[in-house]
Amino acid sequence: MARVLNGIVAMCPDLGIGRDGNLPWHPTRLNDEFKYFRKMTATASEEGKQNVVIMGRKTWFSIPEKNRPLNNRINIVLSRQLKVPPAGAHHLAPDFCSALRLIDTELSDQADQVWVIGGSSLYKELMHSQGTRRLFVTQVLKQFPCDTFFPEFCPDNYNLLPGFPGVPQGLQEENGIQYRFEVYESIAH
Repeated sequence: MARVLNGIVAMCPDLGIGRDGNLPWHPTRLNDEFKYFRKMTATASEEGKQNVVIMGRKTWFSIPEKNRPLNNRINIVLSRQLKVPPAGAHHLAPDFCSALRLIDTELSDQADQVWVIGGSSLYKELMHSQGTRRLFVTQVLKQFPCDTFFPEFCPDNYNLLPGFPGVPQGLQEENGIQYRFEVYESIAH
């Protein structure tokens, strides 16, 4: 059975997702948005299995050390430079395809859902991969300076879903910052 690949990201109106290794709105915290990220990526749909989070090396090191690895999830870090997984990471893979092979072979008995959590080049690979892809996007409705961006995605290739289990509806607001949760699903061509 082909597995659905999920990507989860919070972005500014200009698709900005980061600045100086932090989220664009840093040091402001969006705690409810973070709880949503944790709930979506950590809640497995099958008893006895864990979700997998795949991230690039820079994303891994942008997570505060005390929060690494992301708990209750299998953490796979992608890097062509590193020869061993960084301290705390469960697995290291040289590229996205290798990570997916690892999930389908060595981790097949324990892996449930797969979540790509960044950065830019990894999101791009996800969007160009085969099969069904879902993008869980937090649209932050305020612009912040950014130096890292989500890749352009063609709306013709995705449907905005009217709702999705576990995803809050409507406008959210925290610390004066409004945002909206959206879920896009790839259209088979």
